[in-house]
Amino acid sequence: MATRDTVPPKQLAFDLPADPRYGREDFLVGPANEAAYALIEAWPNWPDTVCLLSGPPGSGKSHLASIWATRSHAWTAKASEITATTVPHYLSNGALVIEDIDGEPRDEAALFHLLNLARERACPVLITCATSVEALGLTTADLRSRLRLAPGATILPPDDALLRAVLVKLFVDRQLVVDLAIVEALALRIDRSLGRAREVVTALDRDALSRGRRITKPLALAVLERLGFGAQDAEDEECEDGDSEGGVPT
Repeated sequence: MATRDTVPPKQLAFDLPADPRYGREDFLVGPANEAAYALIEAWPNWPDTVCLLSGPPGSGKSHLASIWATRSHAWTAKASEITATTVPHYLSNGALVIEDIDGEPRDEAALFHLLNLARERACPVLITCATSVEALGLTTADLRSRLRLAPGATILPPDDALLRAVLVKLFVDRQLVVDLAIVEALALRIDRSLGRAREVVTALDRDALSRGRRITKPLALAVLERLGFGAQDAEDEECEDGDSEGGVPT
């Protein structure tokens, strides 16, 4: 017989990430990324064969690269996959996305050869990078110069409106419906980073599933504190059972 002190068992929460939606209609445009979006939209009227798209992790570079790859029928390769033997293969399709040129290992001679061959063949190449060209630490002067001269765009940290819109989209993508007060609480506390927003929503989804409960504001604040976003405010220190039913249960 159950007693008042009986604690219901937690449900098993399988960490199955929601499939990212990389369609053009799924990309949210704001002041932070409108220049990058305009660069993608400008194709095929690019000012150069090679363009560079930079921004912090989780900022939407891969999403924009996917939109462009769909439009241009480009293949996608990690920079670490570019070698002297793979260059002809990757350019044979007529368009190419090179993801994470700041990653390791990196064959600088092969990358420089690829950019030269791409220009000769008029094969458009979109390169993504989490840092500036100066911060890449390139030892090949010709490659460094080529990338410095490449036109491109940088994705900046999101403003408040874009961050809130992305949080709502992340919840919707996971088929979670939450009160807007929760979105507001998250937006006020997390870093202005789309990667951080994704991390928090994933943690909330997993935590709510393991508890078998809907996402409430106290639960959201507890998860934020666990992730290192500071202690709860005094007005937020309320028991979860007393939280209002303002949102639709998940």
